[in-house]
Amino acid sequence: MITSPQRQLINATLPAVEAHAVNITGCFYPILFQRYPEILGYFNQTNQAKGTQRQALASVVITYAKHLDKLEALTDTVRLITQKHCSLGILPQHYPMVGECLLAAIAEVLGDAINDDILDAWGAAYQQLADILMGVEQEVYLHNEQRAGGWKGLRCFDVQHKHQESDVITSLVLKAKDNQAVIDFSPGQYITLVQSLNGKIVRRNYSLSAAPGKNTLQISVKREEGGVLSNFLHDEISIGDELKISAPCGDFTLKNNDKPLVLVTAGVGITPAISMLNAAIAGHHVIGRKIHFIHCARNGADHAFAHKVNTIVKEHSQVSKTFIYSEPSSEDRQGVSGHADDFGWLTSQHVSQHVGQNNDVEFYVLGPQPFMQSALQIGADLGIPSSQTHFEFFGPQQALKVIRKNPLAA
Repeated sequence: MITSPQRQLINATLPAVEAHAVNITGCFYPILFQRYPEILGYFNQTNQAKGTQRQALASVVITYAKHLDKLEALTDTVRLITQKHCSLGILPQHYPMVGECLLAAIAEVLGDAINDDILDAWGAAYQQLADILMGVEQEVYLHNEQRAGGWKGLRCFDVQHKHQESDVITSLVLKAKDNQAVIDFSPGQYITLVQSLNGKIVRRNYSLSAAPGKNTLQISVKREEGGVLSNFLHDEISIGDELKISAPCGDFTLKNNDKPLVLVTAGVGITPAISMLNAAIAGHHVIGRKIHFIHCARNGADHAFAHKVNTIVKEHSQVSKTFIYSEPSSEDRQGVSGHADDFGWLTSQHVSQHVGQNNDVEFYVLGPQPFMQSALQIGADLGIPSSQTHFEFFGPQQALKVIRKNPLAA
């Protein structure tokens, strides 16, 4: 429990910690990995190299410290963090390691500006946050274990089928080795694949790209340049091989109502949207729900699931679609591929031509950060309420700045 004097110390030192937050988190990770190398496999080293993890952690630490007296404002942040932690298998014994190294980083960066009382105060604040996260994570783990076909920890699956969706995306259909139970999950969720490569444990999240209600799971993996696991899955995994995965996690999920569904994606961001689309047309939530599917790709060669979406549009009158290519090939421009509806970049017109004057929709956005920034701003400009705007982004939320002209829609 944080005492009143400790709150005062946190408030007094918060400006200094905030000013050096990225330096502190940048110092934190090397300390953590040096003292506890066994924890290294829980972190994406590509994101480490890009600096996105230290920026995201800095954002969380400062946001939490600013809301010590109104923790209810952090509900969405806590939900995002706990889902991510549960997908990776973070356990209570990991929290003391992180707390110790975070305080060491604060002391190292701020030096003489920090004394033992101040460190104790920040330690108490960290423990309060850790207790909150551990409590919620325990509930998530229990839910994942108890739902139909659920499990705790890692489970072994065999690769039942492998097929190419585009030049850069390949789908793997996975079947549990231990039983044939139907696996329950929410459309939009992801699993974590855990693989030993070159003597190191690698963990990566992959969105589920098929509807629930089957005895298999499907992931669709983009080949990333320099991506250790993505290239392994593309080049070396074959039908019959075994993979270990965590139970489905994530709260970027399909809302259970009859509002029109607007799915706006780019690149590999299409994968959870395909799961949502398949679930929606199957009537898992509302039969006959209107669905607007907008996808941006570089060109036809990179465009995954194009034929599948086109087939759905032909067979289901409530579904409409727009495909936009930013770097179309000559074949794309000649209409040989038969997929592109427009060339260039996503605009407000692409969205408004689907929804018209009705902004009472569930608006889902997923793709690279610049695309998400643009798409979210378009949604705000069209008056789609923030409570009905959904996206998944693991970087600092400040990186996605949306200006709303109508405060009532915020």
